[in-house]
Amino acid sequence: MAGHVRLDSRTRVSEYSKIGGVYVSIGDKAATKVLESVSNTLWDLKANLMPDIVDQHGPGRSLAWFARNMPKYEKILKVWGPLRTHYLASVISATNGCAYCTYGHGYAFNLHYFDSNDRVFPVSEQQMRDANALPAEQVVALFTGGLVDAEMEDEIEWVNRTIEMMDSMTAETSNDQRILHLITMFAWLNSCGINADTEPDEAHDPINKNTELRTRYEQARALA
Repeated sequence: MAGHVRLDSRTRVSEYSKIGGVYVSIGDKAATKVLESVSNTLWDLKANLMPDIVDQHGPGRSLAWFARNMPKYEKILKVWGPLRTHYLASVISATNGCAYCTYGHGYAFNLHYFDSNDRVFPVSEQQMRDANALPAEQVVALFTGGLVDAEMEDEIEWVNRTIEMMDSMTAETSNDQRILHLITMFAWLNSCGINADTEPDEAHDPINKNTELRTRYEQARALA
């Protein structure tokens, strides 16, 4: 049960979350339930990564991380839209070697692309997921090649800039700041997914709730 506590030198801060200026004790199960309820509300999915995050970082730090990072991520989605945002999230995650995040955002991208174009994207979410085992230059070749085949060449500069910034970690423009947030955010999530070898689940986007679309997409993908 949650309760107010006084922290001292013997207290593990990771077991607590600061709410309204007061540290409140939150157990692993409670924190996991909170995070799963968030993903379930947003995506109709109790994301497999949530228990692994709490296990690795503790309940308090896990909840605090989401409180800091998710609002910025949601703003990026609003500014860029789901196609660019999920594609770059997939590029970053595949480059870092995280099958879980690559699949979740690759699937979200593919559903949005199918919904907008009534055809499947040349690179499936399974191919994106499997790219996590490839060298970085092959990851870039796969993702940029998909954009060429889909006649989305204008997006290639975003992929290239993202890869460049993964090395430099310097931002010069507001869009660079958004890219940098994705890079740092997914570095943390990817590390969790890799450490736990988390099993991929579904699309990490509200479009995951559209079961009729998902069914039509799967049928179209099977025929591609």
